[in-house]
Amino acid sequence: MTGATEAATAEAGEPGARPGRTAGASLRHAWARLPQCLREALLPFAVARVVVVGALGLAHFIVDRTHPSTPGVAARVHAGLLGWDAGWYETIARQGYAPLGRQALRFFPAVPLLTHALAWVPGLGDGPALVLLANAAALAATAMLYVLVRRETGDGAVARRSLWVLSLLPAGFVLVMGYAEAVLLVLAVGCFLALRPPAGTPASRPHFAVAGVLAFAAALTRPIGVLLVVAVVAELVRWYPRLGRPERLAGIGAVAAPFVGLLAFLAWSKHTVGDWFAPLRVQLQSSHHGGLSDPFTTLYHDATGVLHHHVGTALHVPWVLLAVAMLVVCWRRLPAPYTLFAAAVLATAVAGSNLDSFERYALSAFPLSIAAALVLREAQLERAVLALLAAGLAGYALLAFLNISVP
Repeated sequence: MTGATEAATAEAGEPGARPGRTAGASLRHAWARLPQCLREALLPFAVARVVVVGALGLAHFIVDRTHPSTPGVAARVHAGLLGWDAGWYETIARQGYAPLGRQALRFFPAVPLLTHALAWVPGLGDGPALVLLANAAALAATAMLYVLVRRETGDGAVARRSLWVLSLLPAGFVLVMGYAEAVLLVLAVGCFLALRPPAGTPASRPHFAVAGVLAFAAALTRPIGVLLVVAVVAELVRWYPRLGRPERLAGIGAVAAPFVGLLAFLAWSKHTVGDWFAPLRVQLQSSHHGGLSDPFTTLYHDATGVLHHHVGTALHVPWVLLAVAMLVVCWRRLPAPYTLFAAAVLATAVAGSNLDSFERYALSAFPLSIAAALVLREAQLERAVLALLAAGLAGYALLAFLNISVP
């Protein structure tokens, strides 16, 4: 068969064709048609899930072989991606708040509502819907972060590193589980995209109406979602002299939007349990975030915990110090809204009477991941840090699945 005849046969799909080559070309074509931000996000997204699911598999292996006597370990392992707070979100989505009592009120309603809506898809229950929602949101947030960082820095390498840092942060295993952090990240990054459009284009003015809608939804997702207000205020102050009356009104509305979102849930709480502040009171209980406290006293107490064999509490301290260091980088290298938002989240995280779940709070302060990407410019240092982060991600996930560490 001549070369021309063979080529014609291959195109026609006849027995002499080479389907592997054709399929490969189709895959490459489909890959090339994906937005660049999604292409960049898929690999770190996939690696993080391999690491976390691998940790879950190891936890199952340990439990099956050792049969631990500690109550709750086997149940936590078998809960898997729906363990810890994810179990609350799933139950709220399925049953509502009423059967669960006041403790459920610390879980804000956006994720249960979205989960319940998604669970209407035939064959998809509340549990799978919650995990699907969290992982889809994590992928979207990762891709959106690439767009945002590329826009701010003009450096694709920095944007790429930001995705890897955010995906492999040890606390990032909650982005694989049925937690609300991934949805909050989508809304927070989206809010910044609306506030900081690309310069030098006809659409280079902030879209305050879009930012307000996203901030409103963020406040209904997690309590710290209301802190997006500091970024909105910073941009409104910067742009105010150049805005027309409609844009100024939209900006003022965007400032009010997260408070309106929070107020809506508090009003529902008043209507349901007769207490406006029940969701916040539950969150401030000592068994959760705790009441307001001097952060320096809390840091000292947790740091000296290692002397009393409380190693778990002492492990929070290095992360606090690292977060503060990255906040300084934000202050020096990024526009003010990034630093203000990250500082507000960190201040909230350390203001409680304990540092439990500090790493998960800091995960929502996504400008810290951008700061780390700005620092890790040397290739060998980048590879070493990312390897350490991946090991930490596996370790933290394993400890959570084995009921040893609270996410």
